[in-house]
Amino acid sequence: MCLIKKVYEKYDSLTNSLQSIALLFSRLLVAYGFYEPAMMKWSNIDSVANWFGSINIPFPLLNAYMAATTEILGVVLLTLGFFVRVISLPLIIVMIVAIVSVHLSNGFSAGDGGFEIPLYYIGFLLMFMSFGAGKFSLDYFISLKQKKD
Repeated sequence: MCLIKKVYEKYDSLTNSLQSIALLFSRLLVAYGFYEPAMMKWSNIDSVANWFGSINIPFPLLNAYMAATTEILGVVLLTLGFFVRVISLPLIIVMIVAIVSVHLSNGFSAGDGGFEIPLYYIGFLLMFMSFGAGKFSLDYFISLKQKKD
């Protein structure tokens, strides 16, 4: 039993050292996932507002600008690892609105236009809110600099 415990502790130590790499990879992956929808919204905000109106989202132009701004800000902040815990909440709200207004009626499966992918994004964003950006981030660099002062 002692050998199993030692092997597990070694494995645990090794995998713990990968946390910041995993957080960096996840941040970049999620940022990339928000990039194309954000750019699409900004390239034709009036069309997005018209679509929002057609699916009964109130104040469609204002909400189109808010969604597009949140998404592009999310891309930048997640990529840099800056204010990651803060931007995660507005991005979660965008995903909840997307699920409720577009995807929920299609069921779970992404192949059917369901809420599977937005739900995965929510999971990642909850992880960022809980664990922060990791060591490979501006958040970490700034916190180290403040500890030295």
